[in-house]
Amino acid sequence: MTALWSSQLVVAMALNAVVQCIVIGAYAARLAGVQSGRIATSISLFNLFVTASRLANLVYAPMLGTIADRAAHAAHGAAAPDAIYHVFEWQLRLIVFAGTLGTVIGSLLLPTFLHLFMRGIAAFERLGSVPRALLRLGDPQVIATILRSLRLPTRATFSRFSLDHIPRKLLIGNMLVTGVYAIGVQAAAYASVLYPAESRTALLLSGIINGIATVAFTLVVDPTSAYITDQAVRGERTLREVKSMVFYLALTAIAGTLLSQLILYPSAVVIGAVAHFVNLLH
Repeated sequence: MTALWSSQLVVAMALNAVVQCIVIGAYAARLAGVQSGRIATSISLFNLFVTASRLANLVYAPMLGTIADRAAHAAHGAAAPDAIYHVFEWQLRLIVFAGTLGTVIGSLLLPTFLHLFMRGIAAFERLGSVPRALLRLGDPQVIATILRSLRLPTRATFSRFSLDHIPRKLLIGNMLVTGVYAIGVQAAAYASVLYPAESRTALLLSGIINGIATVAFTLVVDPTSAYITDQAVRGERTLREVKSMVFYLALTAIAGTLLSQLILYPSAVVIGAVAHFVNLLH
């Protein structure tokens, strides 16, 4: 029987929470582009944040791998492997839940992220270099200004958001893409323990799953949100509509991470079946 808690689990939870917080923070780039009128620059910063969050996903993968290895070794030859699988599943669900908390925190900090993007756009225009603009974040005065800008939305803020002019397919697509991406690595790790004969194949399938989710985001979510942002710049939409879009994108992202809890086990079974089929090919 393996213990539920470990230092690797705590680190993996913390890292996943940070990753998901950054993903939500990237949504504020759209709003910053409208407010500043610098759409191209804001899109560049948006892509930078999204790429950084995708790469950061790889940081906690070794921690998750260690947890999976321990579960696999404990289950090998054990009299009651189902109990070990149950503990491992709860460890994975805790990591996913930490991502949900990170998504909630990122949503609450959207006003602060907006402030950061506005400063980032101004710094880029002044310095002409994204790396130099990012290095400015290490300036104690800049850090103090950012800390002073920390503020949470109020109940009155939420009442100003409306669904009237937000495409439903955008929100549904964002929820589904987030739900799949939130468990790509975890479901593959789960499958590697449940199906030890195809463990390596199952683990490598996580890249395909995340790749499909990324392509879906690029095809469904990103173009629609960019189009709404462009409409606001041209005066065809109001700034409040863009704020509503950002709010509901964050809300559906939270819903997506909750949905991922429901599809974690089925996804692991599907990955295991695909891995078994791939191994049958010669």
